[in-house]
Amino acid sequence: MRRASVLALVGILLLGGCGSGSQSTSGEETSSTTLDALAARARTLAPLAAGTGDLAPGRVRFTFLVVASDGRTIERPRATVWLAQGRDRVPFDRATARLESVDATPQHGFEARSQYRAYLDVPAPGRYWLLARPDGARAAALGEITVKARTASPVVGTRAPRSETPTLVTSGGRLAPLTTAPKPDRQLYRYSVAGSLREHVPFVVAFATPAFCVSRTCGPVVDVVSGVRRELASGRVRFIHAEVYKGNDPTNGFNRWMKEWRLESEPWVFLVGADGRIAEKFEGAVSVRELRAAVERHLMR
Repeated sequence: MRRASVLALVGILLLGGCGSGSQSTSGEETSSTTLDALAARARTLAPLAAGTGDLAPGRVRFTFLVVASDGRTIERPRATVWLAQGRDRVPFDRATARLESVDATPQHGFEARSQYRAYLDVPAPGRYWLLARPDGARAAALGEITVKARTASPVVGTRAPRSETPTLVTSGGRLAPLTTAPKPDRQLYRYSVAGSLREHVPFVVAFATPAFCVSRTCGPVVDVVSGVRRELASGRVRFIHAEVYKGNDPTNGFNRWMKEWRLESEPWVFLVGADGRIAEKFEGAVSVRELRAAVERHLMR
């Protein structure tokens, strides 16, 4: 996510991810250990770039990178995450974030090929402090997240906006006006969001801009969507890609379908059922494995 990644690389950065449910702690942690005390046990505190920032109370999918002082990401199979209501408070949750590859078919030159992903059960709106430490690493990351009463993006379970996203029909068969991807998948531009809703066909729609994605956490989302489409080609589910800027030019600002979906960042991927309601959504990067599992679970039953 662009905005979160900029904040993440400037000061104390947003960080993410924790799974739900408290776990028993290791010998280094007691029931009275504060978040600051846990952070002090790390050799260094590294910046962390958040991939998600549109948060509301409930079960939240959170993705992030841990960035070392030399700019490289710290990647371990897992990272332990603590969540507290303040740096001087005892964490009320301890969970595991797992590293997941988001590199579908590398062709866009993205820096981040993997990200940490976990789930956080947020009790209420407010500001929370988190500490993330990749297993076996000497570094940890400390940061703050803000949870609002409601997300800006459409809520799961609500009806999807009837956006007339462009297609090969509206572009006269030309791909250039439809996508900035260097090797576009034509199948992603056969159908519009509005048309799929009218025909009651389940679909996946990605709002992303391959050529102008500068965040280390956004990943090759369009490649991932295309990869899942190919794997599930025999299914009834449609796969759609929509660019995010007017005229595919970042200086023009977001286009009208981004505004119709109330998206304040990119990329986003939404799963919409035949009933026209949003079944799942992913902010930032998502892996082929995670997206395919969600499509099979929500749209192919």
